[in-house]
Amino acid sequence: MIIDMHVHPLLYDAIYDEDGFSSWEREFGMGLMGPMGYDEVLVEMDVGGIDRSVLLPLDLTTTAGITVASNEQVRSIVSDHPDRFVGFASVDPHREDAAAVVEGAFSEGCAAGLALNPAKQGFSVDEACMDPIFELCERFDRPIMFHAGMSWEPGALAVDSHPLLFERAIAAHPSVRMCLAHFAWPWVREMVMLMLKYPNVYTDTSVLYLDSPEESIRRLFTVDMGPLWVERSLSSQVMFASNTPRFRAFKIRRALDQVEMSDSTREAIMGGNALRFLGVRECDL
Repeated sequence: MIIDMHVHPLLYDAIYDEDGFSSWEREFGMGLMGPMGYDEVLVEMDVGGIDRSVLLPLDLTTTAGITVASNEQVRSIVSDHPDRFVGFASVDPHREDAAAVVEGAFSEGCAAGLALNPAKQGFSVDEACMDPIFELCERFDRPIMFHAGMSWEPGALAVDSHPLLFERAIAAHPSVRMCLAHFAWPWVREMVMLMLKYPNVYTDTSVLYLDSPEESIRRLFTVDMGPLWVERSLSSQVMFASNTPRFRAFKIRRALDQVEMSDSTREAIMGGNALRFLGVRECDL
């Protein structure tokens, strides 16, 4: 099974409206893209051989007064095509009802995990407001997808996404699986260090800031890291991800297909690690 672990569904026609998208465009830092119906979305997944896409909302309640795709919208998309989509939830940790939102999303909304972006949401993972959220992730055995590294979003400072800012929380909550997305680029080696030190830390392959997909992914796997680092030491902690709609899944897949690795490592990256991160078996999806 091939799982794309990092998809933002804000262009999906099922939840798209022009008034709402203008604020999404402002806060997400993108535009010039039209809405996509399910037929187009699913065909694009099929072209890339993607079996499941993990959909990530973002709650900006206290910083911008909006959600960039809400938990309810993601749940609606998943209910339309449960055989193709997996939904995460998001919460603004500074909301007074943050813990209740997370508990409801896990217990009633069946969210498979939590999506957070400290730089954009304006919080630190060391803040006290995160304590009940980590406790709920532990209780419900749900992972967290954190944005890390460079961010395109306006108002999201890169300095607030440095991977080392997450280390205290990672060490304090060893039973919570955490993905620091995008290989925390450009801090790839710091990201590698965290994975070597902490088995509950994962990252993903949605790294495409310069050059073509093939050149960008090749550099990640052979220059930013040694050419055998993933094969020898990181094969269980790297997950396939695209960051759609910024980067297209079929292009990242095509680029990864050109990176030399063993069949077992490729199978782990393309889906096996995601299943373990999600805490499910293939037959459960």
